[in-house]
Parts: sequence; C-alpha cells; structure tokens
Amino acid sequence: MRPPTEIDQTPPELKPELDKLHHEDSWRLWRMVSEIVEGFEVLSSLNVPLVSVFGSARFGPENPHYAQAEYLGRRLVEAGFGVVTGGGPGLMEAVNKGAYQAGGISVGLNIRLPHEQVANPYQTHALTYRYFFTRKLMFVRYASAFVTLPGGLGSLDELAEVLVLVQTGKVHRFPIFALPKGYWSGLVDWIQGTLLQERAISPEDLSLIQLVNSAEEILEVLTNPNGIDP
Repeated sequence: MRPPTEIDQTPPELKPELDKLHHEDSWRLWRMVSEIVEGFEVLSSLNVPLVSVFGSARFGPENPHYAQAEYLGRRLVEAGFGVVTGGGPGLMEAVNKGAYQAGGISVGLNIRLPHEQVANPYQTHALTYRYFFTRKLMFVRYASAFVTLPGGLGSLDELAEVLVLVQTGKVHRFPIFALPKGYWSGLVDWIQGTLLQERAISPEDLSLIQLVNSAEEILEVLTNPNGIDP
C-alpha cells in the first residue's frame, strides 16, 4: 500500500521567502557550530582552572562594587586561577582588569547586541558571540566555579541557568557563589521562603548557592582540600 501523498499547500507567493528562510537557518547553524568550536579550542588550551564571573555592565569605576570586583579578579589570579567574564564594561571589566593587571589569564566572552556591547581592554583572550546559548556554553564547559556579582536580569538569568544545570546533574557540581550577601540575600530568602515552602525545590537545593562577602571567603573554599585545588 502506497503511503499517502503530502500535498504542499504553501501559497506560491510565499515559497521564495520560505526558501530564503531555510537557507538562512542553515547558515545560522554553521555560525553556531563555528562559535562553539572556536570557544572549545581557546578555552581548552588554557592551563589553569577557570572561574566564571557574572556581573552588571552598568556599574562603573565610581560604584563600590567595581573595586570589589577588581580585587576579586586579582586575588583569583594570585591563587592560581584564570577568570572568564562577559567581556563587557562595568563589573565584567573590573574582574578582567584585576586579573589582567595581576598577569593572569583574563578571558572575555563578548556578545553582539543591537546596542553594541563594547569589549573591555583587559583581556588576554577575547571571543565574540552572536548567540547567547553558545556563549553560556563557554561559561559552563570549562569552569571550576561561578561567582555572581551585583547585576540585573542578565546576571540573574546566568545564575539561574547554572543552578538548574547543577541541580539536574547536567554538569558536575561546583561551587556557586553570590557576592556580596547584602545584594543577593533577598533572592536566597525568597528561594527558601517561597520555593522551598511550596515544595518547588528540595531542601538540598539550598546548598547549591553560597552567600559570601569577600574574595577571601571564595578562595577559602576553592583552595581547601574539599574545594578546588588549582
């Protein structure tokens, strides 16, 4: 018995546009693959454990969080780590600056946006991405730990995705820090007071994120025998 014949009901006037769309999708796929390959080649060649750091592009040198972020970048390098940031201005720049001026590995994963995000000049390795998901993959694939600094929806999105990946076992468990406590404690209180109380998460999920107030607290975890020894 012959299978039923599919009848193409696409209006003739739309076919050129659909063909163009399919062609563009094919090239978009190749761009995604090329971004992943380039990122893997660069990051896998670095001979230091990497710490991915998220933070706002809006907090400049005049903001107190900037100095703390710059200090964090420097201390991580001094302890034998490299840093990976979003490569832009604000707190991303501060972390890269601290790491770069300390003579360490300072990676920036910049993103192309309608309003172009300008890459900061404190990077030993700079990569640029069209797609958020390929960029996020690079943040996760080679990271030994994550630090979320003060930020907005972008930083919150990145933090939430990392928590989900660890919670669901899609990546190995690694330390996830939120710095400082005063900025992120409200979020953690909501997670505990609402998500846990409503049984949307398990009690052990609360241990996935660590609230800290200093770079020293982070390094105490990363350099002890039960943490990550570079």
